[in-house]
Amino acid sequence: MSPKQILIIDDDEDLSFIISEMLESYGYGVTCAQNSEKAFELLSDNTYHLILLDINLPDTTGFELCRALRRVSTVPVIFASARTSETDRITGFDIGGDDYLPKPYSMKELLSRVNALIRRTYGFSAEEKIVTFGNVTVNITARTVTKNGESVQLSLREFDLLAYLCEHKNTAVTKEKLLSEVWGAFAAVEPSTLTVHIRWLREKLEENPAEPRFIKTVYKVGYMLEVKE
Repeated sequence: MSPKQILIIDDDEDLSFIISEMLESYGYGVTCAQNSEKAFELLSDNTYHLILLDINLPDTTGFELCRALRRVSTVPVIFASARTSETDRITGFDIGGDDYLPKPYSMKELLSRVNALIRRTYGFSAEEKIVTFGNVTVNITARTVTKNGESVQLSLREFDLLAYLCEHKNTAVTKEKLLSEVWGAFAAVEPSTLTVHIRWLREKLEENPAEPRFIKTVYKVGYMLEVKE
């Protein structure tokens, strides 16, 4: 399985390096940003499974960044800050933070908090996640797709979109949610980009792309992968 990706947003480069090394040694993928501008840039182009967020940033506050993030994403956020007042902690939770870790903290406690939040959000199972509809089989874990037993080649973004629909099968997903989760929370992507990628998936996977059986358009909402259980 590909490692869960963590974004550290903290202007303390030495601390970020130490945390990165520790988390990577436990199998996580880690990226660091020292300010909100860099963080927004990374969030535009990548998907992260958890964010470790300092409150005191050079160009804004972690609170403001979290507010902006929560308008478009539900990615788990752990505030890690030397600001330890009750007011700050309450603010952190009220605006959408999932945990609040006061500095200084031990690496052992940080790892424990990260592991716990990852488990709560994404589950314990390390088994392969496979979804089948019609003559198509999607192995989300291995990132492979077959149709009639033959391999289907998808671009990275096509697969990410298909995998998201598979993980939310039989549920209407809004266009905004798909753009946020697949292209990145702050990506400047036109809705037409999503429409084009849906069309490409239908052309590769549906028997009749003009009348799709599985990748359905949900009027005035978005799209849904319809799978018979």
